[in-house]
Amino acid sequence: MKQLITLCGRVAALALLLAGLAAPAAHAQTDLLGQLDNKQDESTQLVDATFKSTRLINGHTVQTPGEGTMVFLFAHNFGTLNSGAYNFFGLDNAQIRLALEYAVTDRLEIGLGRSSLQKTFDGFIKYKAIQQTTGAHATPVSVTLFASDALATLRFSDSYDRSLNDRMAYTYQALIARKFNSDLSLQLMPTLIHRNLVLNEGENNDVYALGGGGRYKLSKRFSLNAEYYYLLSKYTADRFQNSIALGVDIETGGHIFQLHVSNAQGMIEKQFIAETPYNFFKGDIFLGFNVSRNFTVKQRKRKG
Repeated sequence: MKQLITLCGRVAALALLLAGLAAPAAHAQTDLLGQLDNKQDESTQLVDATFKSTRLINGHTVQTPGEGTMVFLFAHNFGTLNSGAYNFFGLDNAQIRLALEYAVTDRLEIGLGRSSLQKTFDGFIKYKAIQQTTGAHATPVSVTLFASDALATLRFSDSYDRSLNDRMAYTYQALIARKFNSDLSLQLMPTLIHRNLVLNEGENNDVYALGGGGRYKLSKRFSLNAEYYYLLSKYTADRFQNSIALGVDIETGGHIFQLHVSNAQGMIEKQFIAETPYNFFKGDIFLGFNVSRNFTVKQRKRKG
């Protein structure tokens, strides 16, 4: 019962946070959409396609799919390149994540996934509170609110008996992005990760981090991507590494193929932000790729 009350409290707190952040934006966006629908102000335009995918590399972008769109995502990381010829420079090893995401509306997206690392199940919700616009009623940035939970089902080798609640972790982010022109988009990702259980003395359940990243379009189908997460929590920063990832996006007809290198083995926020022990600059580099495919499962209703 205590665990249920705690969980309900977290959900209520998140709901209040979302409502508080989204209310002013929702009012402004409602006015804007009303103006667009009524053609009262044709000089104001929504800025779309800030990023090509819902993922920058490992982390999420402000992007949400169109209403009724389902996204299938397959993520794959090999071992480290410096593991030697015996392991074929990491290609003998692999971690994967399979996920399904669904856009309930143009602004609201939900998703479920399962990672082989620590046999982790995860779920998330994203809400685009503010969308960048240009013109008479310009809004300089897009803001998407993100929350996720993760459940590690691995049978750990230590003697500690973990309950279901002990295995849970939660992530909260405000994704803030601006599309500067048709080629360049940048994003900030302030992050809070809460682990219900920590085993080391002096370790805090909460981990704070600040992420930054961007996309530069090389051509209609190719772009360069980068992301970096700086750990703000001292205990975690002293024992783990900041996550670094560099990659390229390739758009191939309904698919987005992302090829990347990173010092992070995990593919969900709790793992690649708070639990990366590998040093990018000492050769601890994982080669990986993401493949996403969009499916329209619900047709949009035509206006009028």
